Parts: sequence; C-alpha cells; structure tokens
Amino acid sequence: MTDPQLDHLVYAVPDLAVATAAFADRYGVQPVPGGRHEGKGTRNYLVGLGGSAYLEIIGPDPESDSPPTWFEIAALTEPKLVDWAIRPADLDATVANARAAGYDPGEVESMSRLTTDGTVLAWRLTPPRGALVPFLIDWGTTSHPTTSGLPEVELVSFHAEHPDVAAISRDLAAVGARLDVRTGPNPGLYARFR
Repeated sequence: MTDPQLDHLVYAVPDLAVATAAFADRYGVQPVPGGRHEGKGTRNYLVGLGGSAYLEIIGPDPESDSPPTWFEIAALTEPKLVDWAIRPADLDATVANARAAGYDPGEVESMSRLTTDGTVLAWRLTPPRGALVPFLIDWGTTSHPTTSGLPEVELVSFHAEHPDVAAISRDLAAVGARLDVRTGPNPGLYARFR
C-alpha cells in the first residue's frame, strides 16, 4: 500500500541526459525539466505518479561549479531509488512527535528553486538522508510541482527491504509514514512503474 501522504520518490542518477532518455525509452513518457538546486550541484526532472505525487530524477547539474552534495550522487555509477518524501499535514508537529517517539528526522530548513519558466518554488523540509524512512516536506503556499501538468506513469508498487524490519517499522511509525517493509539482506527502496 502506498502512503497517502506520499509526496515524491527520489531517483538519483550519475547522468541526467542518459537517465531521462532511458526512462522515456522504457516507459514512453518524457520527464520534464524541474530546475536547478543552487549550491547543491544538482538539477532534476519530474514525472507525475498520479494525484499529488511525483518521481524526481535528480543528478549532477552540468552547468554548476559545485559538485553534487545530495544522495551521494557524486559516487553513483548507476541510477538508484535513494529516498522518498511524505507531506504531513503539520510538518513541525510531525517532527516533534517523531522526536518524542525516539526518532529524530533532523532540523527543518527552508529551500527554493527556480522552475524552467522562472517561477520560484519554496518549501520546508527535514534533511534528505537517502534512507528508508522518508524525509518530511511542506510546500506552504507554493504550488505543488504536480499542478503544472506533469506527464505521468503509474506507480504499480513501492516497498523497502531491510534486515531489521521491526526497527525500520518503528522509525516509520514515528514520522507517521506507511510503507511495506520486507526482510532482505541489504537496505533498499524498490518501485515499479507502468
């Protein structure tokens, strides 16, 4: 079951041009440019997943002088589903509740980026960690990226694997996230699209 608070999945890639072309070839849907993350050395492309959820394809920004600092992109040799975000009704209360339950999602920070049409998107979020427990995001009064009419694929399934299902399930519950977690030798996120 997909979490109803799902905001987006993060698919990190070593080369955006190669990855977006491969995605378009495989699914028949061309990801659209999202924008640059100033100071982070990254840029993204987006594909809708239906409703108000989307897939973020993120990789090094070839026009940036900064090396990519998110999701260990600089070390990637192949694309990888590395993280996900949920959009709780009250970001600050969710952070406080998670800490009270023994899980610290990190300090909330404000960010923004320009879209390709020059619109400023602004949001608040906890730090993306490249983990099975999602980071938290609040778009405030900014229009959500899915309102721009993204091309879509269907999210058929989404789950995680980890050797300690109970521990991950406790951390997921602390932030109010729902995710199917299966026992597996290596931690990882897995999604199928159609």
